[in-house]
Amino acid sequence: MKVLVVGGGGREHALAWKIAQSSMVETVFCTPGNPGVAMLEKGCCVPLTVNDMVGIGDFIAEYAVDLTIVGPEEPLAAGIVDALQAKGRLVFGPSAAAARLEGSKSFAKAFMTRWNIPTAPYAEFDDAEAALAYLRSRGAPIVVKADGLAAGKGVTVARSVEAAEAAIREAMVDRVFGDAGKRVIIEECLEGEEASILAFSDGKTVLPMPGSQDHKPVFDDDQGPNTGGMGAYSPAPVVTPELATEIDERILKPCIAGMAAEGTPYTGVLYAGLMITQDGPKVVEFNVRFGDPETQVVLPRMVSDIVPIFLACCEGSLAGTPVEYLVDPCVTVVMASGGYPKAYEKGKEITGLADAESDPDVMVFHAGTKRDGDRLFTNGGRVLNVTARGATLKETIDRAYVAVRKIHFDGAHYRTDIGRKALVRWSG
Repeated sequence: MKVLVVGGGGREHALAWKIAQSSMVETVFCTPGNPGVAMLEKGCCVPLTVNDMVGIGDFIAEYAVDLTIVGPEEPLAAGIVDALQAKGRLVFGPSAAAARLEGSKSFAKAFMTRWNIPTAPYAEFDDAEAALAYLRSRGAPIVVKADGLAAGKGVTVARSVEAAEAAIREAMVDRVFGDAGKRVIIEECLEGEEASILAFSDGKTVLPMPGSQDHKPVFDDDQGPNTGGMGAYSPAPVVTPELATEIDERILKPCIAGMAAEGTPYTGVLYAGLMITQDGPKVVEFNVRFGDPETQVVLPRMVSDIVPIFLACCEGSLAGTPVEYLVDPCVTVVMASGGYPKAYEKGKEITGLADAESDPDVMVFHAGTKRDGDRLFTNGGRVLNVTARGATLKETIDRAYVAVRKIHFDGAHYRTDIGRKALVRWSG
């Protein structure tokens, strides 16, 4: 088979890495891909943007691509799955109508309300003054979310009214997120511990993957602005077997059943970002694709060939599909450019990757890099996902940070506490 992965970040590198291990696959194309994908034995990068639906469709036809996996949310929301399916192509991912679960937070919140899926109480606003008046009546802490896609940066967990006011003005008046911020959601601030659940779906059956935990804020101890994710680990001990069953029954299955009942069956990967509260799990957000960086810690634990799972989702035959995972934990630490998630510089030379990857249990997934000859440079906010496996979580965390310290580029920033919550939970 020939497989195409749409996207060029750390998630797509991890997907290509896992797909390339399949005996069914001869070539893994990736558009636009990155230097990490290009170094895979079966990897091949294609210079097309993720939103070039015509170019991607033409490439699939010319190179007889058998299966396409869409990584980022933007082309999904824009209808790339619909466009490719209309040409008779096999593609893994939700339709544009189903992708509204991520593309519009107001749609997602209303959907959850209709199907009794636990989430925070909320209100939505198209007018900044009305939003500000509501905020002042509610007080803080409170959460302000841009309604549309904002690359993981449109959410502010405000601990003061002033911070929430600034977030509303940033989104609705200054339009720093473009049209994504013309409407905002203001919701109750849930207290608890976060967890992420990824689940395969063929539109009828849902098949959860092991739990993981992302680290959104840029600094240690969950301080600073939210990012696209500064690291993750799996499994997440907060997701006990009993809780996993509750999440499946109260959140995942109702979501898939509700989408089908409303005429927009959901096929692909459903991402449930959860807060584990005193009242049980509640949905913080739904994403309509593999999480980033959760993918980088879940897929290295997957023993099974992932390609038959993709095919089962596309063909509606997921029920009964066996999937096996390692018990061993996995940790990824994001090395970011200085200044991220705000302004940052590109073009800093990266050294030490070969030394870091000399450990067979370390994988470095490229998120924002660019190659010039034999030299590698930074080319994004999140630059590398330094990933490790080990027999225990403590051993795995230590292994990841040993590898991180072998890699160098000017201004490199990373959190030093990835996985600490799990260590505390397991030791307590």
